[in-house]
Amino acid sequence: MTLFDRLVRSLGSSHNEAVRDESHFNPVDHSFREAAVLIAVTDAAEPGVILTQRPLWLRSHAGQVAFPGGKIDECDENAVAAALREAEEEIGLATSAAKVFGVADLYKTGSGYAITPVIAKIAADLPLVANPQEVEDWFEVPLDFLLDPKNLKLLNGDWQGHSRDYYEIIWQDRRIWGVTAGIIANLQRRLA
Repeated sequence: MTLFDRLVRSLGSSHNEAVRDESHFNPVDHSFREAAVLIAVTDAAEPGVILTQRPLWLRSHAGQVAFPGGKIDECDENAVAAALREAEEEIGLATSAAKVFGVADLYKTGSGYAITPVIAKIAADLPLVANPQEVEDWFEVPLDFLLDPKNLKLLNGDWQGHSRDYYEIIWQDRRIWGVTAGIIANLQRRLA
């Protein structure tokens, strides 16, 4: 059974461990806004995951690495539709090019979002194009690297005067951290 197959199979199982909820790092009580991200896994002998690099000029999360995704809009039927729409807007991934396998654990952020990760498989050779209004670049990280707990570090830093734990993964010259790394940590827990 491949790693991707194990990941998909884990989506159908109950998950007893608490979902990582970054809101406990922030003393503010949020009413969470719904969002969704697409975890697009390439259909290849060695599958990879598509990630984006946000532009430095953005008002929030400038320069950070993220899954394609964003807020769930009124026009979206559900989280899956939102994740697919956002991926098409951000990297030109046609919604028909993604075969959705399911959703992973809801992830609540300290900035007030409840994010649904949507797991899908895409062809390995799709001509993706970054939308410069939302994405500076996109890249692919091997799935086995992302899901290997040895590559995930738990760190601590100061954010708005509060001590905050966060995850970080370094792949080549890319720093994957915060919410994106937290969602990956949840996937690792499912496979453990």
